[in-house]
Amino acid sequence: MPQSEPDAALNVAHAGVREAAQALRQGQLVGFPTETVYGLGADASQAEAVAAIYRVKGRPTGHPLIVHVSSVRAAQGWAQWSDAAQRLADLFWPGPLTLILPRRADAPAWACGGQTTVGLRCPAHPIAQALLQQFEAMGGQGVAAPSANRFGRISPTTAAHVRADLGQIEPLHSILDGGSAEVGVESTIVDLSGAQPALLRPGRIRQEAIEAALGSTLCAPSAASPQVSGSLASHYAPQTPVELIAAPSFAFRLGVIADTGERYAVWARRDCPQALLARANLLWYRAPESPEQTEQLLYSSLRELDLLACERIIIESPPAGSEWTAVLDRLRRSATRR
Repeated sequence: MPQSEPDAALNVAHAGVREAAQALRQGQLVGFPTETVYGLGADASQAEAVAAIYRVKGRPTGHPLIVHVSSVRAAQGWAQWSDAAQRLADLFWPGPLTLILPRRADAPAWACGGQTTVGLRCPAHPIAQALLQQFEAMGGQGVAAPSANRFGRISPTTAAHVRADLGQIEPLHSILDGGSAEVGVESTIVDLSGAQPALLRPGRIRQEAIEAALGSTLCAPSAASPQVSGSLASHYAPQTPVELIAAPSFAFRLGVIADTGERYAVWARRDCPQALLARANLLWYRAPESPEQTEQLLYSSLRELDLLACERIIIESPPAGSEWTAVLDRLRRSATRR
């Protein structure tokens, strides 16, 4: 039977997995796909390899990285495992959920940003799983992997995005191509290191599902919460300024913008109003209706809009509802200028 294009692409990528795992063990960096976004991976137990991630991304060293593992058993080598962690892992691993747990005293601290906690994730993407299993079979313990882009910029959801952002940087051994990310936004982060579980970053695994699994309410981040990826006010940002407009004010604001004569890119869940169709300074793009489709296409759409050389990107704020929380979180941070 002939292979479909995705199957063929997967096999081609798998052909380089062993070499990529060897490169990780040798202290080099590897770009690889997960179901959320593409990661820039390094051996989390090697200080110089982890330092290369911070250097390449331009990431502040106090911002911890997420350690990716292939299984619960591998995760237990990094953290003080708990019943709550096991309940969530049973339901959502492999998958887009990161758990923050107290780090074991004998676990490497290089990826933890100076904290006593560690973020752990078991990704579901088959190439990520194959890479991690090969890496662990070679004696590796875990792969530290933030998103494979410059710090604060739009996360990559294809191998082409990684190449565009990081190019042929010296420590980057290879980029495994797994197609477009299925989820499209970073993992949900749940802190299990304190007295009460907390939601530190929304994602595809919704708050209600986590609370149902734990049998308790998640609290909001506090000053005592561990620092985690994607928590800065400005993040996921294109070069072009982003303006996020609430739906009730959207039509009025567009009219004001159109009258300036400046060139704007618009991303909205509605068609361009008839009165503005003739305005050549508005480049209109229709956003998806569902939260899941919007999550999947969010970063690739922001990248496309950023290439239009407009004065500003105008985005209609998503509807109210917990299913839109991850999209709203990313858009608010992308619209906050440093």
